[in-house]
Parts: sequence; C-alpha cells; structure tokens
Amino acid sequence: MTTTAPLVDPRTIALAHYAARAVLERVLASHGTTFQQNVILRLAAVADGPVERTALVDGATGALKVDAADAHATVEELITAGLLTATDASRLEITDNGRELYGRAAAETAPVTARIYAGISEEDRAVTGRVLTLITERANAELAALETRQG
Repeated sequence: MTTTAPLVDPRTIALAHYAARAVLERVLASHGTTFQQNVILRLAAVADGPVERTALVDGATGALKVDAADAHATVEELITAGLLTATDASRLEITDNGRELYGRAAAETAPVTARIYAGISEEDRAVTGRVLTLITERANAELAALETRQG
C-alpha cells in the first residue's frame, strides 16, 4: 500500500477507476458479458419489476457517458442473449437467466472488492465518497454545458 498519498487529481481518479474496472471486466468476460451490459443488467436486476426501456437507456447514458444508440444496442444484445425480455412495447424485465448471471458475477467480485477496500477506514471512505460525488456533479455540469454549446 502507498504510504504517501498524492493529491486527488484526474490521473489519480482515472488510475483507480481503470484498475477496478479491469478487475470487473475480467470477471464479466469469464461469464461472456461486457461492462456496458452489466451496467444495464444491474439496472434491471435492482428494479422492483419491469423497467421502461428509456429508463435503462438513460441509466446507461448517464452512468457511462455513451450515446443513446450504443445503449439501445446493448439492450438489444441483452434481449437477444435472453437476459432481458419485453413485457410490453416499452417495458423490459430481467429474466431468470439474467438474474442468475448478474448474481454470479456480483458474488464473484464481492471478495475481490472486499480485498481492495480492506483496511481503508470508514472515515476515509466517507471523505473519498464526498469528494468523488462533488467531482462527478461538477464534471456532469461541465459536460452538459459543453453539449449545450456544441448544439
């Protein structure tokens, strides 16, 4: 573990993000799924029932900063794979196979996550959470302003 902590900056955040994402992507690849698919599958898995397709797409575009066409394509991949199913023209729900896949991947990553976070105090995690939330809010505002200017 590093004993001298660098200041939080874009590089530090990116290194942490990509290291953790690489771990998750390795696990997901062993189950034949992608990071983007997992994000959408999670949205369906934690819902109390069927979810509007637009809510899944909006959730993916908001979380991953991908365009809606990419998110729609990923939803279609999940439907084709039998992990999501349409309940009507605009609503989808996770299938038993989708729930089982999501559960297996989550169970496999849980001990890895525990090892990654081991020894980090609740206080440090709370401060980090507040700082990263603020950075996310500000970055999202800047992104929205850029998109508005670019038309």
